[in-house]
Amino acid sequence: MDKNLNKQELHNLAMNIVGKQLEADGYEFLGVNSKLKRDPQFVALKDKVLHFVIVRAISFPEDAHAYDPELMQTIKEHADKFEAKTYYAGVGLGHGDDYGKAVLRDEPYTMVYKGLQEIH
Repeated sequence: MDKNLNKQELHNLAMNIVGKQLEADGYEFLGVNSKLKRDPQFVALKDKVLHFVIVRAISFPEDAHAYDPELMQTIKEHADKFEAKTYYAGVGLGHGDDYGKAVLRDEPYTMVYKGLQEIH
């Protein structure tokens, strides 16, 4: 059996990391979508404001904090119809011993995550 996490497993790991942060920050989840290429991943409410959060699992050498501006603009236009704020949450994931290597099943991992980036 392959010990490398597949794209969906990496995505689920990134979603768990972001979801725990949102929960800790007092967001109430209205919708959660963990399928790849289905955006947004989280629709959440905080202080009576709707938030759309796009989550991406990123592997080295890609920059976890760089996003596709065209995609994010499309999501933002959709969110604006609901008076929602739009955020990007890029989570860099790598092996626990070496960020440059793949995440392996049942082994420690390293993460690079700076939190939500608001899309204006």
